[in-house]
Amino acid sequence: QVQLVESGGGSVQAGGSLRLSCAASIYPYSTYCMSWFRQAPGKEREGVASIDSNGSTSYADSVKGRFTLSQDNDKNTLHLQMRSLKPEDTAMYYCAVDPVSRTYGGSWCRKRTAGEYNYWGQGTQVTVSS
Repeated sequence: QVQLVESGGGSVQAGGSLRLSCAASIYPYSTYCMSWFRQAPGKEREGVASIDSNGSTSYADSVKGRFTLSQDNDKNTLHLQMRSLKPEDTAMYYCAVDPVSRTYGGSWCRKRTAGEYNYWGQGTQVTVSS
């Protein structure tokens, strides 16, 4: 059964950094999209960064150059390194997995809607103050 557990959220000042982690058990799936979404109060959940099971990544324009995905060698943990944080990055951040029959790269994964992702973590709060 898929299990996702996020950690690493917190409060920082603008310009600061945080590293989110998603401990993932994705058995029995070997082909999947894995993404970080975020949701601010009163706003829709939006995709931030995605990686497919081949390691192809993609980032939303709003975070490109500031956020970086990485995985542990065993691919059991997905990290989101966030730098140069802005107040508009404040949101609840969620890790999600979408098992698929095949992938077409990280960009394809990031274009998949939140509703297409079957498995979600509980979320971790990121608050950036100005």
